[in-house]
Amino acid sequence: MNQTSRWRKSSYSGNQTNCVEVGRAGDGTAVRDTKNRAAGYFTASREQWSAFVAAIKGGKFDA
Repeated sequence: MNQTSRWRKSSYSGNQTNCVEVGRAGDGTAVRDTKNRAAGYFTASREQWSAFVAAIKGGKFDA
């Protein structure tokens, strides 16, 4: 696994544990489950992460 740093979760999460955290991994982003940090994480390149965030902001995943 890559070295990761600066893990953080959304301020909208408050004290909830059912959320994810993101951190830096090389020149990309790492994502892990807040309630099971020991399970590891997955990474996305900068381009993949930007496309994912744009899709969220564009409502692609709205129910």
